[in-house]
Amino acid sequence: MIRIITDSGCDLPADVLAEHRVDVVPLTVRFGETDYLAGIDLSIDEFWQKLIGGDDTPQTAAPSVGRFTAAYGQLAADGADGIVVICMSSAISATHRSATLAAEAFETIPIRVIDSRLVSGALGLAVIEAAERALAGDDLDAVAATASDACEAANLYATLDTLEYLRRGGRIGTAAAFVGGLLDVKPVISFEVGEVTAAGRVRTRSRAVADVLDHLRDLGDRVARLGVIHSEADDLADFVDGVTDIHGAPPLIIRIGPIVGTHAGPGALGVVYRLG
Repeated sequence: MIRIITDSGCDLPADVLAEHRVDVVPLTVRFGETDYLAGIDLSIDEFWQKLIGGDDTPQTAAPSVGRFTAAYGQLAADGADGIVVICMSSAISATHRSATLAAEAFETIPIRVIDSRLVSGALGLAVIEAAERALAGDDLDAVAATASDACEAANLYATLDTLEYLRRGGRIGTAAAFVGGLLDVKPVISFEVGEVTAAGRVRTRSRAVADVLDHLRDLGDRVARLGVIHSEADDLADFVDGVTDIHGAPPLIIRIGPIVGTHAGPGALGVVYRLG
C-alpha cells in the first residue's frame, strides 16, 4: 500500500488523520526559550492559551531532514510500498526542502514529494483526497498525480482579525500591501503562487464574514470538497450555518493549530475548498 505523509501545517483533526492513515511530521513552535513539537509536546488548546494569555511571540521552524528520514523508515518497516509526501507551500516554509532532501537519500522504497503551494485546511483537503486513493489501492504514480491535481484545484478564503501575526512572522506575502492601512480594517486573504495574498479589506467583522460567504456562493457547484477553518472565532457557529445553507451540506470543521495559528492569530475564519 502507498502511504501518505503531511506536516502539521495541514491542521487536519486527529480523527480524520487516523481514518485516512495519514502520518504527520511535526514542525516546531518556540515560545521564549522552549521548543515544542506541534501536536505532540503542545496541544491546540495549550497553544492558544499560551498565545492569547502570554507575552511571548512564538516562532515556527521546519522539521529536520532527519525527522522525515525517520518517518520514511517507519512506514517502510510497516510494509509501505511507496510514500507520497504532501507539504505546505515551499514559499512560506522550508518543510518541503527537508522532505525532499530526505527522500533523495532514502533508498528503501520510492517516495514522491509534492509542494502543495497551500497551507492549513486547503492542504488538508488535498491530503484527504490522496489518502482516499491510496486506501483504494492506487499505485504510487497515480496517488502522486491525484495529490498534485488536488493541490492545483484547492485554495482558502478567509478573514483575519489582524495581519499583525503574519507581519511578525514574515509570512505576509503579497498581502503586505495591506500594511499601513490596517487601522479598523478587517483583512480578507487567499493564496496565490504559494503565498498569502490580499483578497479584500472591509471595515467590520460582519462585512468580512459576509465577503467570505459571498465568495463561496460565487463558486457555486464547482466546489467538490469544502471545509471551514477557524482559530478561536466567536462567530464560528453562525458562520458554519451560513456555509451549510450555501453548500447544502455540513462542511468539515478544521481548527487552526500551532503552526498556522502562530501566523494567523486568533479570530481567523474562512473556507477551504477543492474545485471539481
